[in-house]
Amino acid sequence: MRTALISDLHGNELALNAVLADIQRTGADRIICLGDVATLGPRPREVLARLAELECTCILGNHDEFMLDSGLIRSYSEVPIVVDAVDWCRAELGKSELDFIATFQRNLEMPLNGAGTLFVFHGTPESNMTDLLATTPADRVDELLGERSATVMAGGHTHIQMLRQHRGLLLVNPGSVGLAFREHAAGQTPTVLAHAEYALVEALNGDVTVSLRRVALEKSELRAAARSVRHPLQEWLGEMYA
Repeated sequence: MRTALISDLHGNELALNAVLADIQRTGADRIICLGDVATLGPRPREVLARLAELECTCILGNHDEFMLDSGLIRSYSEVPIVVDAVDWCRAELGKSELDFIATFQRNLEMPLNGAGTLFVFHGTPESNMTDLLATTPADRVDELLGERSATVMAGGHTHIQMLRQHRGLLLVNPGSVGLAFREHAAGQTPTVLAHAEYALVEALNGDVTVSLRRVALEKSELRAAARSVRHPLQEWLGEMYA
């Protein structure tokens, strides 16, 4: 059983297509999306349509929830350009697309082909707005995981790839498909990298292997895609890919 974990697509259709092509080459039995699919990038409708076509399990990220609750973004960020980008995205989506987002689950546990279980979420098991990092102290990790435990526990949200052993279990962050960060933003303006990220979890004969993958993207194509649609982050993204 090979599971591909994708997260934080953020309306980047170009990056999503590149990752899906790489998944097809490497092979996967299933794809799980860990949330934050439509906002910030130029192609929210197209990304949602591709996910619906895949019929993959989708987890509710904080940006997905922002689409369903218009006031929630302001409890997370007051940065005008981010708020504007979220509001723009919501205005672009129709009822069927919002209904699709409403089907996303907050978390999910599933078997790993006789090798234990995989538990997936967005930020932490209890919150899609909380960071879980390689540098998070072990005692704090215990608090964030609560009573949850699995062979592999996977979440996104930080846009930073991570594979960490914590008290015998594996913590995985596949990174970001659509907006891979050079370092943890911590509320500051991030530097965006010109590649897409995802992870593979493979269970075979009772053993588990986790690999982090990066797919190179052409800056010129990213820049053109970012500037092809008028949206609040159009110029900023264009500068990131200069």
